[in-house]
Amino acid sequence: MTQAPKSHEAHKIRLDVRDREAMNPPMPTPTDIQTIGTEIAIKWDDGTESFITFATLRAASPSAEVKGERDVFGTLYGGEAPRDYRGVEVKGWEKIGNYAIRFDFSDGHRTGLYHYELLKKLGETPTA
Repeated sequence: MTQAPKSHEAHKIRLDVRDREAMNPPMPTPTDIQTIGTEIAIKWDDGTESFITFATLRAASPSAEVKGERDVFGTLYGGEAPRDYRGVEVKGWEKIGNYAIRFDFSDGHRTGLYHYELLKKLGETPTA
C-alpha cells in the first residue's frame, strides 16, 4: 500500500517546480516572421527581434540530412560537408506545433525543424 506524501514533501515538490521554472524561464515564441532582403526577421513575444541571414539559416539546418545521424554506438552516418549557402533563399515557412519552424529553401531543402531556442541563438550570433 502506497502512502500519500506528507504535507512537507508535497510542499517541497511545489518548490522544486518553481525553482526549475525560475532557472529555465519559458522560451519566447514568434509573433511575426518576415523576409527582409536576404534575412528572416523574427519578432518574439518578449519584445525582442532576431535577424538571421538565409545562408546562416540554411547552414545551421538541424536535419539529419545536413547534420547526419548517430546510431546507438555513436557512429555518425550521413550529413553534408560544410558548404557555402550564399544565394540560397527562403521561399516559405511553416510553424510546427508550439516549438519549431520548418523553412522551405530555394535549393529544395525543407526537412530541418528549427526549434525556437535555436532560432534565438542564431539571431544573437553576429554574422560576418
